Amino acid sequence: MPANPSSESNSQLTLRHVTKRFNGRAGLVTAVEDISLQVKEGEFLVLVGPSGCGKSTLLSLLAGLEQVDDGSIKLDGADVVEPGRDRLVMFQQDALFPWLDALENVLFGLRLKPGLTDAERTEAARYYLDLVGLGDKEKARPHELSGGMRQRVALARSLAPNPRVLLMDEPFSALDALTRDQLYGDIQKIFTQRKKTIVLVTHNIREAVCLGDRVVLLSPNPGRIRQVFNIDLPRPRRINDPALATLAADITTALSAHLAEPKEGLV
Repeated sequence: MPANPSSESNSQLTLRHVTKRFNGRAGLVTAVEDISLQVKEGEFLVLVGPSGCGKSTLLSLLAGLEQVDDGSIKLDGADVVEPGRDRLVMFQQDALFPWLDALENVLFGLRLKPGLTDAERTEAARYYLDLVGLGDKEKARPHELSGGMRQRVALARSLAPNPRVLLMDEPFSALDALTRDQLYGDIQKIFTQRKKTIVLVTHNIREAVCLGDRVVLLSPNPGRIRQVFNIDLPRPRRINDPALATLAADITTALSAHLAEPKEGLV
């Protein structure tokens, strides 16, 4: 069933009437329009929809990499207008430094975090490598690790500075199905243990249902919220569980119905 909007009073991230436009070859293009959304602290929110619906634009706005044209984004009541250590992004590509080993890659982000000694930074880096199951790979260089292992290192690097919000931009799309399934389990374990606020962008609806507390369904031209679904399935979830597959099919049907609407119905 579609979810009711969460109240702003217990929200960590608040988007109010957010609109973003870009200059395109044919003129001004509206990427997202009139997006209002609240994200609770400790919530796993997933943005899902087809290409061109504004998922990655919203993530860039939340990260402060882009600024809104209309509306506002607030984190704990403060305007989001630039990047900050309180919001870290995990991208589709692991972007590890090839000349650094796994531990040094995780330490890289921690070196920018004030108030820690070198020993405390190393302890934190080892803790997060252990958390993602790579405590025995700290001396391995990226080329010595599989794609899934590299993404685990990237996840540890994103988590180590302890950001308020972790933003994930399709981090599993380049991986094979078996590796993705393993990482889904890792992410759910970490989310359950750490209760980190996470916003994930994906085009994979089963992935969205597998990971999210809520799934926000976007449609394009321009990007708008069409429906929000509460995901009440118990954790841990497996991507091929029948109940998960059924709910994912319902969301897919809803998306197809919205995409089939006349253009006037989407504006």
